[in-house]
Amino acid sequence: MSVITIERKVLEKNDEIASKNRELFQHNGLFVLNMVSSPGSGKTSIVERTLEYIKGKLSIGVIEGDVQTDFDAQRVAKFDVPVVQIITNGGCHLDAKLVHDALGNMSLKGIQLLIIENVGNLVCPANYDLGEHIKVVVASTTEGDDKPLKYPAMFRNASVLLINKIDLLPYINCTIEVLKNNAFRINPALNIFETSCTTKQGIKEWCDWLEKQVKNNPLSVADH
Repeated sequence: MSVITIERKVLEKNDEIASKNRELFQHNGLFVLNMVSSPGSGKTSIVERTLEYIKGKLSIGVIEGDVQTDFDAQRVAKFDVPVVQIITNGGCHLDAKLVHDALGNMSLKGIQLLIIENVGNLVCPANYDLGEHIKVVVASTTEGDDKPLKYPAMFRNASVLLINKIDLLPYINCTIEVLKNNAFRINPALNIFETSCTTKQGIKEWCDWLEKQVKNNPLSVADH
């Protein structure tokens, strides 16, 4: 019982700070996505391909979360966008306070889209609101087609599923329709895109959808 009580208090405090983050995002006209996945799904590569495709169309900032090292932030910085690295030193997820502190190191003026790349984990991040508009879950075909059933909370809380590494389908034991059907069983409202960062298949469709969401944001800085 005491464990449940402590967890509830932690989440309540997190939600308070997430609300402050959300107010900050709204004030600055940002559209914010929280990108989550298991380790090795190709999440950072998705961020890179997204920046490559829409950087000239939208102004973008990135917050990178990782257990150790700033390798991902270095990869993203090559696209000449504002990027802040959060190192959790063993923590399995980002929380609203870590994001709030990171925002203090980034100028939000003029940014339309903020991408938060969470720590590679499909359990803990499902419970932590960062103040984002949407959660985007990346599932690699190499992980099999049962991921939504194993981690239902994450898929239930997500708005988008990116099925990544589809170029490897001929070589692995994963059926794309089974994966999609499992995901829809958990969350019938999911927007699903099939992507490959190697061949760039599906990247345009994903980025076109994302660009539309940002431009439909009623508080977009483009309208200020």
